[in-house]
Amino acid sequence: MKKYQFGFGVWGLALFLLIMVPNLIWFAIPVPNDVLRQESVTPFIDTLASIFQVIMIASLCLLKRKDAPRISIRSKWLWACTAALMIYFICWVAYYSGVTRKLILLSLSVFPCISFITFEIDRKNRIALIPTLAFTALHITYGLF
Repeated sequence: MKKYQFGFGVWGLALFLLIMVPNLIWFAIPVPNDVLRQESVTPFIDTLASIFQVIMIASLCLLKRKDAPRISIRSKWLWACTAALMIYFICWVAYYSGVTRKLILLSLSVFPCISFITFEIDRKNRIALIPTLAFTALHITYGLF
């Protein structure tokens, strides 16, 4: 913890909010053949995922590495984060277009997690990686069922 400080990470919050935009639209605007609105077959896993998601977001937004570099357009990790975010948005467009194949549903779980992980690697926030990896495993498990 010596290399970390408490502080508000506006870029971490921005990433979280960007990832949540399609979810907020989904809550407000129903999708034809909306398989995501079905009752979950993994309620315990979903609860655990929610717990780790809250811890992940808190550590992403409230913990900062003292030696983290400034946000740079030259960062390969931020480019990977952006690419994963764009693929995630494309998958939401496909879902809204009626594509409900397992690959699309799984992608809606995988790509936001990749965005978080690559962002945390860029920010050197290894503490945030721990709940993110747990959330990722649980979120993918949900996506598989």
